[in-house]
Amino acid sequence: MEKGLIRRLLPLLLLGAGALPAAAQTVPLPRGADKAPEPIRRWLGAWDLELAGAARRCTVTLGAELSGNLRQLRFPATCRRALPILDTATAWTLSAGSQPQLLDASGKVLVSFHAGSAETGLDGKGSDGKAYRLDAKGHPRVAGRPPQGPTMPAEAAQRPTVVDPARAPAPGDLPGRYQLMRQQNREACRLLLSPPTTGQDAGQGAAAAFEGRCQDTGLTIFDPVSWRYASGRLSLVARRGHSVELIFENGQWRKDPAVGAPLLMRKLAP
Repeated sequence: MEKGLIRRLLPLLLLGAGALPAAAQTVPLPRGADKAPEPIRRWLGAWDLELAGAARRCTVTLGAELSGNLRQLRFPATCRRALPILDTATAWTLSAGSQPQLLDASGKVLVSFHAGSAETGLDGKGSDGKAYRLDAKGHPRVAGRPPQGPTMPAEAAQRPTVVDPARAPAPGDLPGRYQLMRQQNREACRLLLSPPTTGQDAGQGAAAAFEGRCQDTGLTIFDPVSWRYASGRLSLVARRGHSVELIFENGQWRKDPAVGAPLLMRKLAP
């Protein structure tokens, strides 16, 4: 009798067990997160990517693993159906404003985030013209590193490179057409640096403007409108007034300090 009763009850017991709520699942921190550079540590881990004004969302993980100048982006295969903009997404990096960008394998920016913070979430725009939001939603984050000696590692990384003005290009050599690049030999935009007006010098500034359409969302948002040059350091000034500095190395200009998304600039032949 007991065995027969157990056989009859067993399917009900199993059904009841399957109906119990599963324990909450969390996405583990990406491999190498604890050893990642300080500027990107706060962004590593899982995020909810949402299409503004729609119920569609997906969990994406900003990884620490490097592939060239970019870092690994992971998400379930079903995300490509829920959010078609992810169909070619493979990597992420930081913009000139030190906020995340999602990119395809060629380095093209698919979604660039520009408003908000790691704590409150970020709003951005996709190459499809739609608005997206990146939300932490309680996913685990890497703890900040404790101070090491008199300064934090992040502070050391943000120190500008010492430049010898005597070895830097002459101010008169700077006006002209340039390639802007995120990766070596991969053009993102073209930029025209105009000569200073009569009575001004490069230290006072001159006009700058994109030549043609710029395909890089981060650079488009930055929108350089002028440039100035002093003590071997070239500054590109955004329409909103903030700037990024570059120094001359190995025949081209690079962003300095090298924090956030890389930026290279090479002068084109006349």
